[in-house]
Amino acid sequence: MSSYSSRSGKIAIQFGILFIIILIFLTGCSASPQHGATQNADLYHLTVLFTNDTHGHPVKFSNHSIPDMGGLPARATLVKEIRKTHENVLVLDAGDLNTGQSVSNLFKAKPDIMGYNYIGYDAMVLGNHEFDNPMDVLRDQMELANFPFLSANVKNQKGELLAIPYIIKRFSGFNVGVFGITTTETRTSADPDHVKDLIFEDEVVVAKNLVSHLKKEADVIIALAHLGIYAQNNRGSRRLAAEVPGIDLIVDGETHTKITSPLIIIDPESNRQTLIVQAWQWGLVLGKIDLSIQKKRIIGFHMEMIPINLKRSFKTPDGQKKIEFVGKPIMEDSALLSLLQPYADKVHRRLSEKIAYAQGPFENDEGRYRETALGDLVTDAMRWYLRRFKPDFALTNSGAIRAGIPEGPVTRETIYNILPFESSLVFVNLRGRQVQALFDFIGTTLPGEGAFPQVSSGVRFTLNLKKRTCENVLINGAPIDPDKSYGIVTNSYMAKGGDGYTVFPKIIDQFDSSTFQRDALIAYIQQLKGNLVPKVHDRIKICPEDAYFKQKD
Repeated sequence: MSSYSSRSGKIAIQFGILFIIILIFLTGCSASPQHGATQNADLYHLTVLFTNDTHGHPVKFSNHSIPDMGGLPARATLVKEIRKTHENVLVLDAGDLNTGQSVSNLFKAKPDIMGYNYIGYDAMVLGNHEFDNPMDVLRDQMELANFPFLSANVKNQKGELLAIPYIIKRFSGFNVGVFGITTTETRTSADPDHVKDLIFEDEVVVAKNLVSHLKKEADVIIALAHLGIYAQNNRGSRRLAAEVPGIDLIVDGETHTKITSPLIIIDPESNRQTLIVQAWQWGLVLGKIDLSIQKKRIIGFHMEMIPINLKRSFKTPDGQKKIEFVGKPIMEDSALLSLLQPYADKVHRRLSEKIAYAQGPFENDEGRYRETALGDLVTDAMRWYLRRFKPDFALTNSGAIRAGIPEGPVTRETIYNILPFESSLVFVNLRGRQVQALFDFIGTTLPGEGAFPQVSSGVRFTLNLKKRTCENVLINGAPIDPDKSYGIVTNSYMAKGGDGYTVFPKIIDQFDSSTFQRDALIAYIQQLKGNLVPKVHDRIKICPEDAYFKQKD
């Protein structure tokens, strides 16, 4: 090889190396912004708006004698405003749309679903109160809705799911899987006739299988659950979060819990966290949680509870009663208001008759925790209405009583809101041993549960929360005689075994009066000459009191 050829070859090699270096440099320069863009694109934001336990409150309403709170028209305005400033928005409801005010009950929640359609809800989970009506009503509601009802663990006897198990929502750059889970306690809390042919599978077992499947399609997994937030870790959504790895967010319902920041459950193996949120009740607030998502993990969040025309009352130094907004006032969406107002007007015309005047408020906030003046009034009415049978006492579950009586005029609509269920009065004859079994069960009910009792005159007892027993039970001033026959008035829901009162369905000697609980209360109030004075008669003693407060907290 000539020297020229050798030199030429060296020059060619050097030039080639230089070219490669320049190419690498140029490629690197052009890739840097691309790599940065990828990094930026990898951070996503999702806003989840959520409600739960709205319980038939489609239009604004009075709460504790304070008027014009909540309502779907104001909620619609708020959701519209949020959508204008947030790119990726999900709107979810954690169940119990049914059973509340007459404007919803008398039309089987049609106004509520029309409002949800207008707002543009993405999904709702089946709550236990979706089974307050017969199955054909639920099917009609699902047909009316422009959004899916979700539940992955409720099946019929053929093993077919009652609702859609999950949905995948696709956003630019990421997907979100939302699945529904309904509490298995629906077996006892719902009307037995409506759920007797349904199977409620274990929430955790179903969720584990579903989350494993959803991971293949979704970057973020949300459980839309109607389970409840309980103090005990082995119940409700806490159990779901602790035992099912891979759930990023649980939007929960059932317990009407008002929390201002999410509960955080951390998986010890993966160190991944599950956030649990819940938005109180009746649509008084809209829950909002903004999630920052990167590499299929939530790396940050910000949560708030936005009041929907929530108000509070207070007294000025000179003793004047004033009302002020909690948060900013929200204008009602005029189009949705026009759509819903005819339903409210129909109810008002039908139920506006004044039947009494309340000298003070009959509150219901404590109804599931202790005896109340309202519980005494309802059960005294039950005993009075079937007085021809000479009942020893009357008993209702606190869960049957859904609202209070504000101070002032009382209308038929007030009573319909208090007792919205179509439960009739039932007279039952029990032997003393069966009555003892009844009180043994009552002893196991906990404050906060719908099964917690309210009782009429004729009976007194002590509920020992530590021992979970009923003690010192006196019926008409005497202890229970195991061989004596006792007459009890209850409601048809409990007579069928609702809320776990399984002693009643075993009794053959029953008479259903076919008179609704609310109609009996109206008749009782009218014979009182329309003057109602709130009074607690000390029929149920809670012992020890500190255990009561611990349970409530």
